[in-house]
Amino acid sequence: MTDTLAPSYDPTEFETRLYQQWEASGVFQPSGKGEPYSILLPPPNVTGTLHMGHAFQHTLMDALVRYHRMRGYDTLWQMGSDHAGIATEMVVARNLALEGNGETRDSLGRDGFIGKVWEWKQHSGDTIERQMRRLGASGDWSRSVFTMDPMAAEAVVEAFVRLHGQGLIYRGQRLVNWDPVLKTAISDLEVVNEEEDGFLWSIRYPLSDGSGSLVVATTRPETMLGDSAVMVHPDDERYASLVGRTVTLPLSGREIPVIADAYVDREFGTGVVKVTPAHDFNDYQVGQRHALPLINIFTPDAAVNDTAPEKYRGLDRYEARKLVLADLEAAGLLVETRPHKLQVPRGDRSGQAIEPYLTDQWFVKMDGLASRGMQLVENGSVKFVPPNWINTYRHWMENIQDWCISRQLWWGHRIPAWYDAAGTIYVGRDEADVRAKHSLGDDIALSQDNDVLETWFSSALWPFSTMGWPDSERMGERGFDRFVPSSVLVTGFDIIFFWVARMIMMTDHFTGEVPFRDVYITGLVRDSHGQKMSKSKGNVLDPLDLIDGISADDLVAKRTTGLMNPKTAPKIEKATRKEFPDGIPAFGADALRFTMAALAGPGRDIKFDLGRAEGYKNFCNKLWNATRFVLMNTEGARFEGAPQPKTDAERWILARLDATAAEASQHFAAYRFDLLAQSLYEFAWNDFCDWFVELAKPALNGDDATAADSTRHTLLHVLERLLALLHPLVPFVTEELWQQVAPRLGIGGGDEAATIMLRPYPQAGDLDTSGFAAAAADVEWLKAMVSALRRVRSELNVALSRQVTLLLAGASDADRTRTARFDASLRFLTRLERIDFIDDADTAPAAATAVVGELRLLVPLEGLVDLGAERTRLDKELKKVDGEIARCEGKLASDTFVSNAPPAVVEQERKRLADWNVQRGALAAQRAKLG
Repeated sequence: MTDTLAPSYDPTEFETRLYQQWEASGVFQPSGKGEPYSILLPPPNVTGTLHMGHAFQHTLMDALVRYHRMRGYDTLWQMGSDHAGIATEMVVARNLALEGNGETRDSLGRDGFIGKVWEWKQHSGDTIERQMRRLGASGDWSRSVFTMDPMAAEAVVEAFVRLHGQGLIYRGQRLVNWDPVLKTAISDLEVVNEEEDGFLWSIRYPLSDGSGSLVVATTRPETMLGDSAVMVHPDDERYASLVGRTVTLPLSGREIPVIADAYVDREFGTGVVKVTPAHDFNDYQVGQRHALPLINIFTPDAAVNDTAPEKYRGLDRYEARKLVLADLEAAGLLVETRPHKLQVPRGDRSGQAIEPYLTDQWFVKMDGLASRGMQLVENGSVKFVPPNWINTYRHWMENIQDWCISRQLWWGHRIPAWYDAAGTIYVGRDEADVRAKHSLGDDIALSQDNDVLETWFSSALWPFSTMGWPDSERMGERGFDRFVPSSVLVTGFDIIFFWVARMIMMTDHFTGEVPFRDVYITGLVRDSHGQKMSKSKGNVLDPLDLIDGISADDLVAKRTTGLMNPKTAPKIEKATRKEFPDGIPAFGADALRFTMAALAGPGRDIKFDLGRAEGYKNFCNKLWNATRFVLMNTEGARFEGAPQPKTDAERWILARLDATAAEASQHFAAYRFDLLAQSLYEFAWNDFCDWFVELAKPALNGDDATAADSTRHTLLHVLERLLALLHPLVPFVTEELWQQVAPRLGIGGGDEAATIMLRPYPQAGDLDTSGFAAAAADVEWLKAMVSALRRVRSELNVALSRQVTLLLAGASDADRTRTARFDASLRFLTRLERIDFIDDADTAPAAATAVVGELRLLVPLEGLVDLGAERTRLDKELKKVDGEIARCEGKLASDTFVSNAPPAVVEQERKRLADWNVQRGALAAQRAKLG
């Protein structure tokens, strides 16, 4: 046995070591040879840590990268991270508060605070990249780009200046999602809509002429201070005569019109709604259609401003709500208050209710860009996988709004716009550029815009900003012409709008290229019950905890620390201790990766089950033990070239290897990682580790030295090729085992690849197996015989050490020939004392029976078992077979099935029925013998 391979599988002993060796060797970098293959890493937030969604997508990306690297492609996985404006400002501000020296964001000022952010970035900002390494991500870290790096920042400024010069960027006043705590606009992706208990208030709005009133229902009565109209449906006969008249807005005294618009739901409430264009996105659209005034009643921190009546000014929005309701009730205008479920938009960072807020922002005009972006997908330049996601993309593109790109932050790409004392806007690459372009002397004071660009703007440029654009020399050095378009983008469906679409539009606009050929859309990783993972639910799993293990106490502490609602901590602790009483064991990166791949069905969410990870750790252990067996039985052996098989078992396993290699290539091409994992698992576990290892033993232990030597060569060859097949999914264990196997095949040294990462990936036809079909069929027969006999022994509870007699009835000439050929294997694998052929099974003594094709296998029971127990077993088996026969007969009796199913399927069902009837006859005959 080898002295260098550890006796047991322990991933903690080698995974970190191997990764350090890989990275140091430079193997992750493009080779400069072969056809290019590239993937863009969706840049994770610099504040982030690896979560299950990352682990899922990064596993799939890494599998693709490793596969194509082994196929000889010039492979680039472009790494990087996003500066995450809001999240980073919050982290650094929180750290300042914890330091306790009185420093705050505002006391430091813009430059001082940004300096603190860069300090934090240097010491703590690369956590997620370190964690990606632990997962095994084989990206080119030497080319990693941070969105605030000078190269990326230059691209951002250039893009803004060009878009502005083309009239595609403008500054204007529009409604945005506003976080009143962070005091900045945020994107839709940063808004979480939560169902909450609220109220629906009905309020009476008097007609201005005193002839009556209209009753309006609202969930936000405080915003009535900014109402511009009340609205009814144009076909609602109840209110037709009132359209064009006015009502007097309660508490404000303003007269506002009654308008008609099809947006109104006549069935909701009274069929009359208030219109507040400055505080509701739908109302804003109505206001645009009807030219209504935009009346903003809030300050940036969501207090009532001076536009409202004096008594409400300065009040927080919820305090103002209380006073508005009290005043309405006192005036007799509050008609009804009733409980109501409503969707409350909250900022995912601050947890505060988001305000639709009217403010001056920078926007990108999207109509023309979106039309071109749609065309590139419709004409196949960019392909979605699964293809149904094009519908989601199309819907958003056809209903697109101008893109708000400004944020009221300090950390980020500051908008390259300057203002003079009169408020004139000048856009340029820097202040010197602005002064030169507009002939502005030093006597004219300029101040730069305080806002920064949202991170999605710089991310939209990712496909080409990472390639050195706009500097042509730098683009050449980084391989723009070689790696753009990239081959595939692996990403979640939730950012098709925010990132995928914008990359398509921006890359085409600035470079004339599409950013990627394929977009592989993944689902969400959910918990084992199908629930979305969230900290508030206490069901989040940390990938590193699965890789390296965590105690129950530490897991509880992690899940209950920093909760937005600390009252839920006891419930979370109880659930965690119930589900993980002993914590989480260390599964290793390979087991986690294989689990992710196996669950990666096309475009659907996955339920992550720890049991699967445990099972795939056992798979890695199985592979480890099989390798130890091979190494033990090939000690001192050295082979060159392809094996020349001498036994049927060798020919069979080589044919199975060829078929599995073909399946693997098909599954990679179709992004069917689940089918890939299933195919490789079955070949590794069943065909190689179980069957071929067992089928090899008679040859290894036999007297035929030629067959024994050939079997050793085939064992090593197939194992080495199996490790290569598995490597993209489970890179660590395959590398560790390959390092032991490769030298015995004369590879891994000298000019050969010293790592499995650079070995050719197995392809169908690597070895000519065209003449192996007969041998493969014979071995399948042998497997069926061994399985049937082992099943009989197991059901009879016959000890493995005890030899039994086998009687064969109904044998064809082929059965007799195969029995003779595999006599030694049958005896060795099933512990047979003798094998006898009999002409008539009915004349045989009481025996346990199995059927292989039309051959009946009988194991005499005398002296082996309790005959009563055998009667019970046969009755149970007969019941099972009767059920199968009934199912077949039911299908064949159905005119619908026989008429509509393909002829081959119908014929297969008839054959199944015939086979089941043969088995039933044999079992019934044997049962009759036992009385």
